[in-house]
Amino acid sequence: MAWGMFLAIPCPRKIWSESARQKMLVCMPLVGLLAGGVWAGAWLLLRGAPGPVRAAVCAAAPWLVTGFMHLDGYMDVCDAVLSRRDLPRRQEILKDSHCGAFAVISMVLLALSQWSVAMAGESVPLLPLLAVPVVSRACAALAVLTLVPMGTSQYAAMGPARGGYGAALWVLLALSVGLPLWLDGSFGPLAAAVGYGLAVWYGFRNLDGMSGDISGFALTIGELCGCGAAILWR
Repeated sequence: MAWGMFLAIPCPRKIWSESARQKMLVCMPLVGLLAGGVWAGAWLLLRGAPGPVRAAVCAAAPWLVTGFMHLDGYMDVCDAVLSRRDLPRRQEILKDSHCGAFAVISMVLLALSQWSVAMAGESVPLLPLLAVPVVSRACAALAVLTLVPMGTSQYAAMGPARGGYGAALWVLLALSVGLPLWLDGSFGPLAAAVGYGLAVWYGFRNLDGMSGDISGFALTIGELCGCGAAILWR
């Protein structure tokens, strides 16, 4: 379910069970591992390519592997929050299918930032890059399970977290942050977690609730922070 919903890579078996939605969230870090594998693999395969070409492909890789799903949320949240309207109007803009000027400007700035970070990476540590999407998705799943959803969000029907889903996600988050720090001395995955946390707090505070768009917004920013720290903070 998680693979089919959150990745553009063809899923070997497409199934859906509404009662298993929370279990699907626990599998999101494993989806991040697949995304991280593609990202790290792109860096590895393009080591000898011209710098601008390598930077462009590697900057876009985490977006391509998800079918631009999280970028849609990023642009929607930027459009809503940067409009600086009252709360009901911001929530209305969030759900508007039209693309506003603030979304376009924010997307241009994000693409330039991602490309610039990739361009600066002469020697890229693959383990942190592999772990950053795992961290961002573990944070996303925890945010969905713990934060109050917006009334119009699909998360409103999920109900409170059950069983040990939250505990399992915390363990996966700790491992994906701790192992690169211990083995490689990299703060990239930690930066991704901090970036996600700050971004989700910003979106949650300005839109009065958690939603899939806010999750995509925070995930996109978290991965940029993680990639930047992994490449630049050596």
